[in-house]
Amino acid sequence: MAFTTDHKAKFDNLKVSLETTNREQLRRTANGGNSILFAYPPEEEDLYHAKMLELNSEENFSYIDIAKLLVEFINEDGWNNFESYYKDFADTPHLIFNSDDEESDLMDLIVEQIAIAEEQNKIPVLIRTGALYGTGIENNNIMEHKTVMALKHPLIIFYPAKIENDHLYFLNFKPSSRYRCTVIE
Repeated sequence: MAFTTDHKAKFDNLKVSLETTNREQLRRTANGGNSILFAYPPEEEDLYHAKMLELNSEENFSYIDIAKLLVEFINEDGWNNFESYYKDFADTPHLIFNSDDEESDLMDLIVEQIAIAEEQNKIPVLIRTGALYGTGIENNNIMEHKTVMALKHPLIIFYPAKIENDHLYFLNFKPSSRYRCTVIE
């Protein structure tokens, strides 16, 4: 699919949102949050990711690939162990991927990468966020995390979703929160 005027307008809106003069406005419209949900149709994910990578020469971004972090998390214990405890906790996946215990989980890996981007004075960008489906990690879990709320630069979340009647649907079907973020549609 060709890069259309609508696509360009979204990226222009993103650039405006990232300007230093608009950071306070971002926090006001995001109910005190520090995140930008960059919504796009899931079937156009590759197009949007490719365009974002082109922009890297203009901005200082740190891309955090959720799909790669999920694979890394599974590989820590090995597939057989993961499969076993995933089956045991199928009804409560947040206990595996976003628990409050001392063991490292997927949410910890995500936050760690966001913190590294902050240390490098880069804008953190979460990509391949569709991999979060089934983990019990919701966009608001990330957006309301104290590390994200304290970032110097806003967190950008590339978000495969549709917007219908001012409602946001992750992966085109799962109702999603707009709280603590600005949504670029």
